[in-house]
Amino acid sequence: MVNYEIKNGVVLLAEPFMLDPNFRRSAVLLCEHSSEGSVGFIMNRPTDTRIDQLIEDFPEFNALIFWGGPVQTDTLHYIHSAGDLLEGSVHVAEGVYWGGNFEKLKFLIHSKLIHPENIRFFMGYSGWDEGQLIDEMATGSWVLADMHPNYLFKSNPEHLWQQVMYNKGDAYSVIAFMPDTASWN
Repeated sequence: MVNYEIKNGVVLLAEPFMLDPNFRRSAVLLCEHSSEGSVGFIMNRPTDTRIDQLIEDFPEFNALIFWGGPVQTDTLHYIHSAGDLLEGSVHVAEGVYWGGNFEKLKFLIHSKLIHPENIRFFMGYSGWDEGQLIDEMATGSWVLADMHPNYLFKSNPEHLWQQVMYNKGDAYSVIAFMPDTASWN
């Protein structure tokens, strides 16, 4: 079996012609990877719903909710750059943290210490059982890329897959501009 550098804080890029509609042209931030399984969030699938429209007692906040993946779509998750301001958060990559105390989050937003450009909310997540992600890597379903906080907090989600693929350089910069369909018609 091939050993891949799958670890917390990497980006999984769907191979260009992946047929699974859940992950087609997706860029997934891997937040947890262990021998028991993996958890990540699709960074480039915004919905039309704002967080303050979904949660009744949430402060007014102009931040869209993203579709994190097909697992437990009735759960809410968040990834942010607040770091130590939000106790209980998990460091995922440089400048990127996952979760934390939800009541404190609402307080920080209400106090204007966290702004929409500092956080992304996700409904559901992307999950893999023990060994599943390794198997998918072995069949070429995913391309690994380094994470940069700008991918999450500053990049246009519509072009994120292409941007991250291009930033890998070499042959990947050519793959980034491949059409979204196998047909040239």
